[in-house]
Amino acid sequence: MTHTPGITRPPKELIEAVLAVGAASASSTLAHMGIRNCHITGPVSWSPGKAICGPALTLQFMPKREDLYNETEYADPEKQLHRHVLYHVEAGDIVVVDARGDMSSGVFGDMMSTYFKGRGGAGMVIDGCLRDQPNLKKLDIPIWIRGWTPNFHTQTNLMPFAVNTPIACGGVTVMPGDIIIADDDGAVCVPAALAAEMVQNANKQHDWEDFSRMKLMAGEPLQRYYPLHDDARAEYEEWRKLNPIKTPGH
Repeated sequence: MTHTPGITRPPKELIEAVLAVGAASASSTLAHMGIRNCHITGPVSWSPGKAICGPALTLQFMPKREDLYNETEYADPEKQLHRHVLYHVEAGDIVVVDARGDMSSGVFGDMMSTYFKGRGGAGMVIDGCLRDQPNLKKLDIPIWIRGWTPNFHTQTNLMPFAVNTPIACGGVTVMPGDIIIADDDGAVCVPAALAAEMVQNANKQHDWEDFSRMKLMAGEPLQRYYPLHDDARAEYEEWRKLNPIKTPGH
C-alpha cells in the first residue's frame, strides 16, 4: 500500500489574516523581511476576481523514466501519486504542484478535480497544465496554472514522484503546510513560521495607506505621502482619530 505523509495546518484565524493582506502586500512584506523570492512565477489566475488562502499540499513530478514508471494510466491506479495528494485534501486546502512548467501533461482532469471539489479544496496552483477545461469551468474551482492540454498526466514527459515533500513550484521552494495566498496578482508562498509576523508587518503599513491614498488622489506630493514621510505623521495621526480602523464585527 502506498503511504504519503500528511501536513500540519495553520490556525484558521491565521489563514484568514493572510487572505486579508493579499498577494501583493504579502510579497512585498516578505521581501522586507528577507524572503525575496516568494512569488510562484508561471502559473496565472484562470479565475478572475477570486482569491484563496490555505495550507499547501504538495505534489512533485519528475521527468518520466520508464524503468521507474511504465504503467498505463489505469494498470494500477493506486500507484498514481497524483491521486494520493487528493486523498489528503481537507476543506480550505490548496494543492500546489511542481509539474516542471511542462505544457504537454494535464496534472488533473475532470474526475480528479470533481473529487477535489467534493473534498472542499480551496484551489490549485500548478506549474504546468490541467485538462478537460469545459468541465472544469463548470466546477468553478479557483486555479492558477500555465495553461491547458488534452493529454493526461503521464501521457508524455512526466511522472508523479512525491507527495507532501518540499517542492520547487514556479521557482519558489514550497514546504508542505506553508500558506499559499493567490489572487489576480498571482500566487505567493508564505512560510508558515513567518506568517503571523508578516501579517503584523503588513497591517502596520496598511494603517497609513488609506490616508496616503486619499492624499495622492487629491494631487498631494508623492514625496510626502508615499511612503508616509515623518513630517506627515502627525497629520496622519489626527486623521486616524477621526477615522479609526474598523475591526471585524464592529
